[in-house]
Amino acid sequence: MSRRTDALTELADAVLAVERPHPVRVAIDGCSAAGKTTLADELADTLRARTGREIIRAGIDYFKRAPELRTAYPIESPESYYLDTWDHDAIRERLLMPLGPGGDRRYTTAIGEPNGRPLSESSVHTADPDAVLLADGAFLQVPALIEHWDLRIYAHVSFDEVLRRGTARDQAWMPSAAAAEERYRTRYIPGERMYVDQIQPRSQAQIVVDNEDFAHPTITYRLANPDP
Repeated sequence: MSRRTDALTELADAVLAVERPHPVRVAIDGCSAAGKTTLADELADTLRARTGREIIRAGIDYFKRAPELRTAYPIESPESYYLDTWDHDAIRERLLMPLGPGGDRRYTTAIGEPNGRPLSESSVHTADPDAVLLADGAFLQVPALIEHWDLRIYAHVSFDEVLRRGTARDQAWMPSAAAAEERYRTRYIPGERMYVDQIQPRSQAQIVVDNEDFAHPTITYRLANPDP
């Protein structure tokens, strides 16, 4: 097996070791272009091959505020990106709390498009009692959300790698590679530095995946099976 396959097997073991009387809510946190979505999708596939439990995938980018509601800071500022882009109340009340202690297991995985434009209608689903939620996104360990996760995984890459990967990816929908690089240098990376400095997400996470070398991730377990 490849090192990445081995790592996914280890992560699946850690997820399945978490026991709760409600669905297990797993955060896959990390900076832009850290490989969070790919990691979550691969882990979901690995878990589905291992267990008959329902595996729910959610992308937290589908819980962004509409741009016109982001009024606390200048819209292109790092502060707006970090503190005013995501609707933490909706993440908590429509996704995490329904799947948590005392919840009714009726949840939604989106309130809008990744550009923040609202959906005309949000579908409501009912989770199995022993379901596993894998949610990937940025800033998942902020105070408004951290207590609502049963397992926190942090995908780590250096800011140099964030810049390299993010520019390569986002130039497809931005005017040019230079425009994408400028967006990362002036907005995304400064906002993510604020998060890293204030929250220390690598220290808060129970599992850290060093994803700098995509084919050869390394895993550090801070607490493989956290207490309820």
